[in-house]
Amino acid sequence: MITKYDETKPNADFDWDKYNRESDISAEQLEEEKKKYAETIPNINEDEIITGKVIAMDKREVKVDVGLRAPAVIPTSEFRYNKDLKVGDEVEVYVRKTEAKDGRPLLSHEDAMRDRAWKRIEEALETKETITGYIDKSIKGGMLVNIFGVNAFLPGSQIDVRPIRDFEEFVGKTMEFRVIKVNPDYHNVVVSHKALIEEELEAQRAEIISHLEKGQVLEGTVKNITSYGAFIDLGGVDGLVHITDLSWGRINSPEEVVEIGQKINVVVLDYDEDRKRIALGLKQLTPHPWDALEEGLQVGDKVTGKVVVLTDYGAFVEVKPGVEGLVHVSEMSWTKHVHHPSDLLKVGEEIECVILSIDREERKMSLGIRQLTPDPWESIEERYPIGSKHTAEVRNFTHFGIFVTFEDGIDGLIHISDLSWTKKIKHPSDFTTIGSKIDVVVLDVDKESRRLSLGHKQCTPDPWASIEGVYAIGSVHKGKVGEISARGAVINFPDEIEGFAPLKQLTKEDGAQAETGEELDFKVLEFNRSAKRIIVSHTRTYEDAAKGISAETTTAADFSNTPSAPAEKSTLGDLDALAELREKMEDAEGQE
Repeated sequence: MITKYDETKPNADFDWDKYNRESDISAEQLEEEKKKYAETIPNINEDEIITGKVIAMDKREVKVDVGLRAPAVIPTSEFRYNKDLKVGDEVEVYVRKTEAKDGRPLLSHEDAMRDRAWKRIEEALETKETITGYIDKSIKGGMLVNIFGVNAFLPGSQIDVRPIRDFEEFVGKTMEFRVIKVNPDYHNVVVSHKALIEEELEAQRAEIISHLEKGQVLEGTVKNITSYGAFIDLGGVDGLVHITDLSWGRINSPEEVVEIGQKINVVVLDYDEDRKRIALGLKQLTPHPWDALEEGLQVGDKVTGKVVVLTDYGAFVEVKPGVEGLVHVSEMSWTKHVHHPSDLLKVGEEIECVILSIDREERKMSLGIRQLTPDPWESIEERYPIGSKHTAEVRNFTHFGIFVTFEDGIDGLIHISDLSWTKKIKHPSDFTTIGSKIDVVVLDVDKESRRLSLGHKQCTPDPWASIEGVYAIGSVHKGKVGEISARGAVINFPDEIEGFAPLKQLTKEDGAQAETGEELDFKVLEFNRSAKRIIVSHTRTYEDAAKGISAETTTAADFSNTPSAPAEKSTLGDLDALAELREKMEDAEGQE
């Protein structure tokens, strides 16, 4: 049976404080006690960072006392960066709640470190402060670094000044870094260890360069080798020894003199503070080979050397390391026509030479190879005397003649005017071909200039003495019209005899003009033995026949005493003018 109680109301005048005190403490005393107790409780607000003390810890939890009624429990993982954490250490924590459901405060060491970290990171970026970080693990393209409890990215290119391929060797190490980029919105931080190395190297470089002097000798280590020289590490600053300053002698590659990692002494040749370039020399530490060259070495001595360079004009021969002489292409052979040194020599070949000249002050030497054998031109006058006959080979053509060769190095020239007694040759190729044999007579010997003047026509007697009676003025001969020009035509007679017919003397009886290849009768109008000239006319053959002038009785006087003397004189005047013009042209051709 349920008893029903009457509803009652609390007594408004009941002193609950006095009831709870169970003592006779006055209200004033109680207030004073409350005040003292409140002073013992720290003033902690949520969302702020405070300092607490580690009072206990194990593998899973760390208990931190911040002065509240109960200590906070924080996962040990939040302290993973601090492997030396122990009881009694003070740590910063972020207050999420002053009292959670379990009555304990809810704190986070990671949040505190993260907040502090971002402020520190931004300050480090602005002030370029050097910070310390722990390399947590390797990822694609670089590594993750814990700085102030925040994961930052360390690109592979920012680990060192030298390329790094294996990132794993750095995992677990604590190193110094420089913050180079921060993006708070995406919580991205990029750090660099390379920047610190470069700053240190730059400081060392500035220090070294400030004390550099030309001529100063320094010790360095060969850092890198290229095709054009070797880079030397002088202890924080690099200098270049150009390939030409590695050795007094010629070298094809710096590897012939130095190797990477080798320690060497070098001399400062020049430096540029603005461009931070230092020119170094190695060969300058030893005397120049020319200064050590034997005093007794003189012109005419034979020396042995190695061919080091071939050029269009000659070969450089190294007779001693750093001492070179030039064998000019003209000093390579007495007999062969050397177009390029490679025709006779090759690089690296050991050869014997004769010193032609030596200048120790200018450090120059001229050498010769052909001087090792007798000069065939020394006995040229005995072997090829003037007037002697020989057979030569056609080697080359020019517009003024033919070059022929008797033996290696012995050449001669047949002038175009000395090819034929009777034919007017425009170009030597009309007379013979290259490689053909040709008989010649030595006309002149120039031993000093090494020239032989030759003639071909001189191999046979001059026919002009014997044909003067055959081609007498007024005589008529059968001839073939050759090449026709604006002035006239060449007329070919038997035995390679040529005459010239002016253009107006080529008119045939029917009024037509004679053409090349036609065979016609021609009357001799002029025979000049000294000028080797025969002027003929076809027109006069039928004109004189009509006048009753026979070929046998015609003389030079007949041409000026005929009834039509004025016309005849005009014709002969034309012939004389043409003959004079031809004589001048032939003289000009002979001078060429």
